[in-house]
Amino acid sequence: MDPDPVKPGAAHERLPISAKSLPDTPIKARFSAGDITTLFRPWETARGILLGVSGGPDSVALMLLAAEWVRGLAAPPPLYVATVDHGLRKESHGEAEMVARWAAALALPHTILVWEGVKPRSRVQERAREARYALLSEHAARIGADHIMTAHHADDQAETILFRLLRGSGISGLSGMVSSCKRSGIIHARPLLTCPKAELVALCEMRAHPFFGDPSNNDPAYARTRIRRLSLLLAEEGLDRQALLRLGRRAARADAALDERARAIAAEIKAQREPGRFRANISALANEPEELLLRFLADELKLIRGDKPLRLERLEALVLGLGRALRGGIAYKATLGGAELRLQSDHFLVIMREGTRRRGQGTHP
Repeated sequence: MDPDPVKPGAAHERLPISAKSLPDTPIKARFSAGDITTLFRPWETARGILLGVSGGPDSVALMLLAAEWVRGLAAPPPLYVATVDHGLRKESHGEAEMVARWAAALALPHTILVWEGVKPRSRVQERAREARYALLSEHAARIGADHIMTAHHADDQAETILFRLLRGSGISGLSGMVSSCKRSGIIHARPLLTCPKAELVALCEMRAHPFFGDPSNNDPAYARTRIRRLSLLLAEEGLDRQALLRLGRRAARADAALDERARAIAAEIKAQREPGRFRANISALANEPEELLLRFLADELKLIRGDKPLRLERLEALVLGLGRALRGGIAYKATLGGAELRLQSDHFLVIMREGTRRRGQGTHP
């Protein structure tokens, strides 16, 4: 993953690195024309693709590969480039202008997106990341692109899985990042998830293309730096990148199977859905594993609450109580994240936003 922005006022500078000045690398870039076609094939029918390019080696490699990919297509999707200037360092705008020149050399239109307003003093990286995706999504919508493409790679995937493992994530979290997902109506694509970072750096070196380095990658104030140091110790015990990626693939396989079963059960349940309200007989879930009830509820709560984050441990506690009531044929009620759930003894479940009542109805389902 390309370097995240650093703290306001921090003494970090991302330095342009000439690939010719780097030491020889033992990693050989493997990107043949066939490799590139395979990497990007899922996005050949996109209406437009916006590349997020910060200037680090990962995103520069993405830009080089994507430019080569579209040159080989008879009817390529329009390709655009954007760099987010977070305004957290005095050098950031100059770096964005340099990326604009690199994009122009590839005949790709480039836009600098500036994060305006007062910058946060806490959770800087998290909030900067949120701002970055918001700016990219808004710009993609303006130019008619239906995809945002970023340079997340195999090392990022392994770090993500390790981070989530340390945080006690569920199966879905341990499956890591997906190659394609939707954000605010725009598809977020990650074509390089199977590519090690070293191969992306090697590609820049092979093309003699400069990029920006970031000394903040060695700053222990950031969780990602501490995770990388920990990963070196764990690798000595066998939990290396390949093992973490293998864990991710296995978790993804189990996650997909559970999702398929949950969807099949949901299809059997004849639900009444209105804005902010759900009602159905969920007796079909009474003897199913707890995980399936959890996934069913998570999906319905998402429809009612929108994309607001939902803490897994709170959902697990709710499912534990609801599952016992469902199997015992007793009434149950609870609230979670602004939603109210009421289970009747006859297995009818009502979920609604707190404070929502249908006209002419009392407080009972």
